[in-house]
Amino acid sequence: MAPSSPSKSPLRWLAALLATSSLLPAAHAQYYKIDTPDEIRQSARTLAYDMMLYYQGNKSGEIPGILPGPPTEHKGDYYWWEGGAMMGTYVDYWFLTGDPSYNEVVKQGMLHQVGPNADYMPPNHTASLGNDDQGFWGMSAMLAAENKFPNPPEDKPQWLALAQAVFHTQAAPDRHDETCNGGLRWQVPPTNAGYNYKNTIANACFFNLGARLARYTSNQTYADWAAKTFQWMWDVEYIDHKDWRVYDGGHVEHNCTDINKAQFSYNAALLLHGSAFMYNYTNGSEIWKERIDNLLTGILRDFFPDGVAFELPCEGRQGACTADMLSFKGYVHRWMSVVTKVAPYTADKILPVLRTSTEAAVKQCTGGETGRRCGFYWSGGVYVDTAVDKTSGAGEAMNVLAAVSSLLINEAPPPVTNETGGISKGDNNAGSRSRGPSTPLAPITTGDRAGAAILTILILGSAIGTWSWMSLGD
Repeated sequence: MAPSSPSKSPLRWLAALLATSSLLPAAHAQYYKIDTPDEIRQSARTLAYDMMLYYQGNKSGEIPGILPGPPTEHKGDYYWWEGGAMMGTYVDYWFLTGDPSYNEVVKQGMLHQVGPNADYMPPNHTASLGNDDQGFWGMSAMLAAENKFPNPPEDKPQWLALAQAVFHTQAAPDRHDETCNGGLRWQVPPTNAGYNYKNTIANACFFNLGARLARYTSNQTYADWAAKTFQWMWDVEYIDHKDWRVYDGGHVEHNCTDINKAQFSYNAALLLHGSAFMYNYTNGSEIWKERIDNLLTGILRDFFPDGVAFELPCEGRQGACTADMLSFKGYVHRWMSVVTKVAPYTADKILPVLRTSTEAAVKQCTGGETGRRCGFYWSGGVYVDTAVDKTSGAGEAMNVLAAVSSLLINEAPPPVTNETGGISKGDNNAGSRSRGPSTPLAPITTGDRAGAAILTILILGSAIGTWSWMSLGD
């Protein structure tokens, strides 16, 4: 280093440095504060505003409910299911912060995508429908019922009825067969690539909806389906019997024994979330407590190293994550926070980790012209441009919005049921028009009853985790 010029004192050097630094963009300063509930709400409001900038569905000529896409049609980075996930994120945002600014946008989007039979099978997407696609929209409708989100107009489908419709269509015989001794296939139409694949996320969405509908309606039929579906995933060993790692799926031509051992955070978190609802519904059943405890241990071990959310199969290499995977951290934060409300004994273990992870998340939100754009790589503590993963950044923004909003979970009441103040109306026949008369659902008598497609085929490329992905459509 060259010596200082004798003509300039150290104080003048410092003044010059400060003057220069003041001209630099504020990209290295942390914008979001989360130390108090008021700071959390303010940060969440800004994050919600910035996230909505990625959404075009509330603009003239655009389609309500979806993020720009699908990529197979070169319309954007996002498949249909992620719009449903975004709607759920904003339902939680409203519930936790009390800010109704986006409620009408969410209501419009969720109702626009229900399809002619009010079961989240719109014609534009039915031909390429995955059970997990439909499941994510159904779970957002279920969330709206649980959070007492403002009801749709009376002449429109109601939130609980929509969740029921999704579950009923998936419980119908035409979605189930004897291959692999049961379980839902990934895709719905037999012509779709991936129809021969039975995966965890499709079954986890179905299980999760069943568990939540059981709790909401006190109807045992839903609980029976949920228990049966979890047991199937255990029996086929998509859930490892030793360390409770949750794997992705297998192919019917191999009797689902060719297990793809890819681990995705949302698979494990969705099973944890549903298990917590079953624990609550069964008044603290020991079997569901055991499942909660083991799944939670696995999630914290595999997906929260050093207490910060980390997407195991792709995050070790920048540019390896798909647009789908880039949204998983937010769902995991949201679902784990709710676990603390329906299985309260978990709070001491979960909440400190969610805070540590969120602190890392907001620390790296220093990108873009605003100096507050969020990336995906939280543990590094610095913003990594979303271009590295070739996306616009909607999933990355949604993750941080979800994480920050979820810090308010302590102030929130548990999800309601129809006995604790629920306001959404159910429909015994929801989903029947799509099922058709030849595939009746087993009777459900209670009046008020009731994911996301990783549209890719996963191939385990090597022991060090090289992944090849092929998009299959929305």
